[in-house]
Amino acid sequence: MPKLSRAKLSTTVAAENFKYLNSLVKLGKASSLAEAVDEAIEHLRRTENRRRLARATAQYFDSLSAEALSEERSIAESLRDAATGIDFDRDL
Repeated sequence: MPKLSRAKLSTTVAAENFKYLNSLVKLGKASSLAEAVDEAIEHLRRTENRRRLARATAQYFDSLSAEALSEERSIAESLRDAATGIDFDRDL
């Protein structure tokens, strides 16, 4: 993780959370307890962002007229067909 500007945080956490954070350090997944906290919060933020995106996407499609939804499906099918056979990990 790149060096970030740091803000002081003094708090207590549940014992099982403290054990989990320490295990991240012991396993080498974080270099310090502070980094373990940052990693856990970043994971939570990514999860929340994905949920927000999923909700917004569902709301978008729910708001479409039947004609617009049909057009979206057609575009999706065309993209799927065009992407068939592409190994995105290797080719891009």
